[in-house]
Amino acid sequence: MHQYPKDKFGPEYVVRVYDPKIGMEGFLVIDSTVLGPGKGGVRMTSAVTEEEVYRLARVMTWKTAIMDIPFGGAKAGIIWDGGSLEKKKEFIQSFARAIASLTPEKYITAPDINTGEIEMQWFVEATGDWRSATGKPSKYCLKFMGIDTKKCGIPHEAGSTGLGVAESARVACDLKGIDIKGARVAIHGFGNVGSFAYKFLQKMGAKVVAVADSSGAIFDEHGLADDELVNISMDPKKHIKDYPNPSAQISAEKFWEVETDILIPASTTDVINESNKDNIKAKIIVEGGNIPMQEEIEKELFQKGILIVPDFVANGGGVVSSYAEYMGYAQEKAFELLEEKVKKTTKIVLERSIKENKNPREVGIEIAKERIGAGRGGDTEIDTKTIEIAVT
Repeated sequence: MHQYPKDKFGPEYVVRVYDPKIGMEGFLVIDSTVLGPGKGGVRMTSAVTEEEVYRLARVMTWKTAIMDIPFGGAKAGIIWDGGSLEKKKEFIQSFARAIASLTPEKYITAPDINTGEIEMQWFVEATGDWRSATGKPSKYCLKFMGIDTKKCGIPHEAGSTGLGVAESARVACDLKGIDIKGARVAIHGFGNVGSFAYKFLQKMGAKVVAVADSSGAIFDEHGLADDELVNISMDPKKHIKDYPNPSAQISAEKFWEVETDILIPASTTDVINESNKDNIKAKIIVEGGNIPMQEEIEKELFQKGILIVPDFVANGGGVVSSYAEYMGYAQEKAFELLEEKVKKTTKIVLERSIKENKNPREVGIEIAKERIGAGRGGDTEIDTKTIEIAVT
């Protein structure tokens, strides 16, 4: 059994789920519900662990608080070695039914690695509650109050998180004295977050010179071909290795050596690590993915003069969009709220960081703690409830 570092913020619940009939094993950590139900996506990877889920749940606690929305922090994970859509649906729905008593009062799920709008539909179909997940398909709607008014899903495939990352990058550039038009950008990870960050930054006039995913990496000092990258982003069967210019291909290691104004790690946990941290030549790092590096490495890079927008600020657009969907807002209104929240939060955190010469993560967490502390009251350590659920 994993032992968690407990404090006055959480975790409140640690849930372990196992379905022996199909071999499904999953975890749910509800870190904090002080400001509202715990919010956080469900990721499906072969390597997901309870500890990883715990770390991500704590990030969500800070993220919802710093974005000033009435949600708490949580995260879920299902061990997934791959398989058919039928098998995936079986795993998702078995997990959803097992934790249904906690949704949506204590936990609301969302897309994450290997989960998207269709998985969110499967989830709510299993729990029987439309509010138990956000990021649902835009055509998946619920009529309410006996009239024609309806609430519809706002899928993450619409690009909310990527838009927030791009807006954070623009604010960071302004504070660093860099014109976003012509700013050189490198993006690691070309899934939902990375590809949409790319599209929005392109519209802002930035020059994306390097992109990488698990299949490979590409670099062009004059800027990568927009039409080719858009084609890759729109075809789930294509990856960065399919970029048609062979001369642009570089090694995974060389990606981290690219001189750039903005580096956006938008892939997996700890992608910046001891093996590549000393090669980074960026002026700004905007953390599109959750926990892209250990905090000690982040501090080290900050001390070298790199301005860092921490994950729970940079990718907070997704959770703002989730709140908008939960409230029944239309997508246009959701994106307006997202831009407002992300710009305001990024500016507050970075300006205070620059003024106090303090790591932006520390500044953001201080602000989040102040908000959560005001909601909780007292300094008593949380009494974590551990729940074991074996599906029968």
